[in-house]
Amino acid sequence: MTTNGTHLKGLAKDLKAAGLKRVNVSLPTLDPEVFNAVMGGDLQDAIDGVRAAVEAELRPVKVNMLVLKNVNDGEIDKMIEFAAETGTILQLIELEPINLSKGYYERYHLGLGEIAQKLEKLASETRVRKYMQKRRVYTLPKVKVEVIRPIENTEFCANCTRLRVTSDGKLKPCLMRKDNLVDILTPMRNGADDRKLTEIFIEAVKKRQPYYGATQTAKITA
Repeated sequence: MTTNGTHLKGLAKDLKAAGLKRVNVSLPTLDPEVFNAVMGGDLQDAIDGVRAAVEAELRPVKVNMLVLKNVNDGEIDKMIEFAAETGTILQLIELEPINLSKGYYERYHLGLGEIAQKLEKLASETRVRKYMQKRRVYTLPKVKVEVIRPIENTEFCANCTRLRVTSDGKLKPCLMRKDNLVDILTPMRNGADDRKLTEIFIEAVKKRQPYYGATQTAKITA
């Protein structure tokens, strides 16, 4: 599950008992004012949520830090320390040029190439996740840090087998798209049996199409 973590403090143990195995918490900053500006809400709620998820033994707990130029890019070292202290994995995420205005992207985008090079020098081991966009995982003395590059890296779509469920009960075959969702919540509430649910999952999988390939084809034919 991916969440902003603000309700995890009270729900982490129940989610674990219900079968949830792992969680990603979006936490771009440790500065309360920046957090409120970027995410809205109280930073402490999110921090308490991260700690509660670790205590509930959801493994691994990953902290997602979307890196924004001149907003939180000066906090990466602090976030690494936070991940080490909480026993979580830090994921540094490069801003994607998707569902954003050109002006917003140009203002806040920061390439993570230089940061990745610094991590490479500090790491005792660097592992490549072959089936996860070939992203690199850097093992530092007390923490692991993953770097997630944008979809223009063609490996982003290659070998993707993920199928997500949105907060309103839709199966989502592609993280980047909103036009191929399949409703599963309504059939479940209407008593759909296992056969019907299997058909719904198959329908969702058939709607899978590599986002990168689709957008590149559109650019060529435009």
